[in-house]
Amino acid sequence: MSMCQPRFRRAEARDLDAIIALLADDPLGAMRERVSTPTDPAYVTAFTAIDTDPNQLLAVVEDEDGVAGCLQISFIPGLSRLGMWRGQIESVRIASRLRGAGLGRQMIEWAIEQCRALDCQLVQLTSDKSRTDALRFYESLGFVASHEGFKLAL
Repeated sequence: MSMCQPRFRRAEARDLDAIIALLADDPLGAMRERVSTPTDPAYVTAFTAIDTDPNQLLAVVEDEDGVAGCLQISFIPGLSRLGMWRGQIESVRIASRLRGAGLGRQMIEWAIEQCRALDCQLVQLTSDKSRTDALRFYESLGFVASHEGFKLAL
């Protein structure tokens, strides 16, 4: 399969090790992920929870060499904005060998379409402030840094 014809699909358990490797394949991920054999049970537990939740979509994109990217979409119902649903995109990664080739753009556009198909009225995401290339990338797709985000580690 050429990169002109990427294949997007729901992730399966057999993809878990490839997804973990993608998550670990950058400076931030290398500090917080654990690539190991056997797979850390925490990842297996998390995958099962995501896979069985109808409001979660863990997806991969494949090329001729296998899993080339991943992301997760959480479909979030809300009361504000007249009961609006929103799509929250997380854990976006493209294999380092393919970064800058346009696959990330195709993957985010695919994710936005998944949100539209479920009648989401808003798509949101966060990116670490140190990922300046990613911030520029999301802005080029029309995302606006309209809010200040906060996190509290527990």
